Amino acid sequence: MIKDVTVKKLRVMCDERGRLMEMLRSDDECFKGFGQVYLTSAYPGVVKAWHYHRKQWDHFVVVKGMMKVVLYDSREGSPTHGEVNEFFMGSHNPILLQIPPMVYHGFKCISETEAVVVNTVTEVYNYKAPDEYRVDPHSNDIPYNWARKDG
Repeated sequence: MIKDVTVKKLRVMCDERGRLMEMLRSDDECFKGFGQVYLTSAYPGVVKAWHYHRKQWDHFVVVKGMMKVVLYDSREGSPTHGEVNEFFMGSHNPILLQIPPMVYHGFKCISETEAVVVNTVTEVYNYKAPDEYRVDPHSNDIPYNWARKDG
C-alpha cells in the first residue's frame, strides 16, 4: 500500500425503510479537516485521470456503481515511490479511500451504468489558482494501463 493512503471499510445499516452509510466523521482517525464535498461521475468505460494535489487530501466514496480507482506514488523520497495501487470500490465494496497530497490518482467506471463518487476534501476549490496538476491518462510516465485485465 502506498504510504499515507488509508482505506476505511464502510458499514451499511439496512432495514425495511432503506439504508444508512456513514462515510467520514470528524472523530475518524483518518479525518484531516474539511474544505468541501463534491460529487463527480463517469459513464461506463470512461477514464478520468491523472491528477494530484499539492495540499489537498481526498476522501473518495463511490455511492453508485463501481469504479476502479488507481493511485501512483511519484513522491521523491517516499518509501513507496513508484508504487501503483488499484482499488475496486462502490456498490459491491463500500469503502472510503483517503488519498494524500502529491499522489497521482484517477478512476475508471467499471459498472454497466454511470458510477458516482462523493469526495470530501480538505481544501476549498480555488477557482483562480486550483491545487490540481494533470497529465494525460494514456500518454505519460506512469506505469499503468487502463485496459481491462481479462483472464
